[in-house]
Amino acid sequence: MEGDQSIIKIKAYLSGQFHLADEQIESMIPGFITTLHCHMEKLETAVADKDPDMVRRAAHTIKGALLNLGLDECARMAALLEEKGKSGDRTTEFKPLIDGLHHNLAPVFAFLFPG
Repeated sequence: MEGDQSIIKIKAYLSGQFHLADEQIESMIPGFITTLHCHMEKLETAVADKDPDMVRRAAHTIKGALLNLGLDECARMAALLEEKGKSGDRTTEFKPLIDGLHHNLAPVFAFLFPG
């Protein structure tokens, strides 16, 4: 049910903000979610590679995608990751931040990637 609510929120945001027809939104959402999932994987790779600049770039892209979907709380989390990456500090513990973002995005990802 939580995933359905997240998708309903995204649909309402896209409709209200961009004045898109329901059919357009329905056809766009799977692509948005797939792209967001790919960017999250890039973020995790950047963290595994201990590359703060790549973390910054991946988090920046994710932040923009989340803002375009109306997921402001998640976008704030991505912005924090972006700032931590921008600082260049290789001692930052990114995993808890990414885990929190994953937790908040789980209902969205469940729409396409159940289970």
